[in-house]
Amino acid sequence: MWSLIVTHMSSGKTLSYAVPLVQSLQSVRPKITRSDGPLAVIIVPTRELALQTFQTLQRLLKPFTWIVPGVLMGGEKRKAEKARLRKGINILISTPGRLVDHIKNTLSIAFSAARWLILDEADRTLDMGFEKDLTIILNSLNSAGPSRQNVLLSATLTQGVTHLADVCLNDPASIHVSGPASSDLTTVPALISDPSPANQSESFAVPEALKQFVVVVPSKIRLVCLAAFILDKCQFSQNNKLIVFVSSCESVEFLHSLFTSVLSGPSANHKSSFGFMRLHGNMKQEERSDVFQQFSVSQSGVLLCTDVAARGLDLPQVTWIVQYTPPSATAEYVHRVGRTARIGGKGSSLLFLTPAETAFITELANHNISLSEMKLLDVLSCLMMDDAYKGRGKYHSKMSSRALEQEIRERATVLQTHFENFVHMDVQSVQNAKKALQSFLRAYTTYPAHLKHIFHIRSLHLGHTAKSFGLRDAPQGLNSATGSVGPRAKHHKKDQNKNQTKSPEKNQKKTAEMGRICPSQREVSLFRSEFSSGLDEGGSKKKRRNRKKAFGESGEEEELSAD
Repeated sequence: MWSLIVTHMSSGKTLSYAVPLVQSLQSVRPKITRSDGPLAVIIVPTRELALQTFQTLQRLLKPFTWIVPGVLMGGEKRKAEKARLRKGINILISTPGRLVDHIKNTLSIAFSAARWLILDEADRTLDMGFEKDLTIILNSLNSAGPSRQNVLLSATLTQGVTHLADVCLNDPASIHVSGPASSDLTTVPALISDPSPANQSESFAVPEALKQFVVVVPSKIRLVCLAAFILDKCQFSQNNKLIVFVSSCESVEFLHSLFTSVLSGPSANHKSSFGFMRLHGNMKQEERSDVFQQFSVSQSGVLLCTDVAARGLDLPQVTWIVQYTPPSATAEYVHRVGRTARIGGKGSSLLFLTPAETAFITELANHNISLSEMKLLDVLSCLMMDDAYKGRGKYHSKMSSRALEQEIRERATVLQTHFENFVHMDVQSVQNAKKALQSFLRAYTTYPAHLKHIFHIRSLHLGHTAKSFGLRDAPQGLNSATGSVGPRAKHHKKDQNKNQTKSPEKNQKKTAEMGRICPSQREVSLFRSEFSSGLDEGGSKKKRRNRKKAFGESGEEEELSAD
């Protein structure tokens, strides 16, 4: 018998199969023993979800000590796993790749007694390319064991999941859980459908207690805006727990190193009461497990991660989901925000978009997802609470709104300068920032065709994007790394090459003199350019000439004033 269960976000998919599974196995007489081998097989897509599922079953099985759960996952020692299999495991939780490895190489694994097969987060399993592994697992179970109770669970009903059901399920019972309002498991319209262009009118369901926000930020100050938001929620407020999603492992590593050193490390100008953690697929399994456990039990802090943490994980008391890099699909947006406001709790989310990406708000609205705007200056205003970022002026509480806005912008510029100083501190830091930038640009080219009018590599200004990684100029050679780039990026590269024809020693000397002679004027230029979206016409030629006279012709300053 097969069951296809499509559930609401954070509605308890694990318990929906774990409770009846334990109920079934504990009632078997004579009692189950280790030597019976696997009676239930649970397939999950990620290591973190495998560990979480294992811990959930351990709690459920406390009264039934004769039923033994076990977990197999990549990154662990195969020899130790083989020993556990020989000793006996009754409920086997595994990632697809590692289970296939044992099916091929471990003689002690057998499924002749298997009564349950559960495919959790089936949509994610298919997205990660495990179709062939699932085929091997199903063939092994079908050839070895009797008829089973089989369950396929998914938070989204995608074309891939539907196809898997058509191929593998025999007259399945389809169960849709719509949320807290449902008193029983009744069939209702599908909550989430495939986010292909043909289905863009489909609605998505998110928790009612979730507050969703968007902030529109020019590329050049994305980094400062993210840092200010984190400081606001974690340094100047209490008991906030944030998950920040970015597009690549390199970006996670870069942000973790930068924020740990500048915002909460020994070099920070204030005492920090929160910490930064990181989670991505390139980390060693032991480290991933430690981070997962630490963040689960922590009362506050920031987890910087890739989409490895977007599905299925139940991380308690998460108050904010920050999507620093926009998702590649509306369904992915829903999965990410599903890490908060779980099981009736409250939570909030914030989506970062550049001015050129604001059409994504309409894309979400087409799927019945509405966002409230969070003003950029409101996010940055928290910098007024810390004199470590004090600008050149003297702040007082009765400042006019215009003067206050200027002070906020100057403080944002000071923070950006701190980041740039850290990045350019040594060669290795610069290389790490360049790697993160390149991985971001590669990821930007992978948005699906129906979103290319919103997220296209040609719409990026490489100089401005580089500043969001703490780089003062766009690195050379990005064209070959990312393919074709837009005219704005080419314009910047042309200007940069023009400057390089001058004597490097002369440029360096002039830049140094500029910093010593007129630091206040330089700050004015910096904060003005930081808040320029790069989309405006941007002033008269006379103003540009005056700016050049004041600040010289260095490549850095010319980049900052480029449109």
